[in-house]
Amino acid sequence: MPEPSLRSARLDDDGQLAVLDRATWSTLHAVVSEPQPPYGPFFDERYGPDGCLVAELDGRIVGYVRLVRPTPLASNAHVLAIRGFAVAEDARGQGIGRILIRAAVEEARGRGARRLTLRVLGHNTPARALYESEGFLVEGVLPEEFHLDGKYVDDVFMGRGL
Repeated sequence: MPEPSLRSARLDDDGQLAVLDRATWSTLHAVVSEPQPPYGPFFDERYGPDGCLVAELDGRIVGYVRLVRPTPLASNAHVLAIRGFAVAEDARGQGIGRILIRAAVEEARGRGARRLTLRVLGHNTPARALYESEGFLVEGVLPEEFHLDGKYVDDVFMGRGL
């Protein structure tokens, strides 16, 4: 398998990223309702291409990770958070998710962050295993925070130092 290329997202990636985001939507990792038409853009006033890294194979975006500041507070500026992460179904199991998480760690370091955090649903064991294998630790749990598919699901906070 060829190695994916990694790069910063561009504004013209909006369409491909929006399609990828909708295609990978699942209650395994999403707390919002399934996207319905008319679909909005991937980039909006809250999240632009800055801080979004994409993985490409053969010119097609097969994954992304988005880094944002968790709050606008100056006292929290040393922390970045992963607020979006997806790998195309047909590209899973090839290490692309791991490559993206490692790239996010390096990007966060390069931007001067001291910590990188994320939130993951308690029942998303594949994602939790990936994050733990990359040095993230569970830092808090909100038990039964969400009700998805008729079940209560924990919201798990994870983080790591950089």
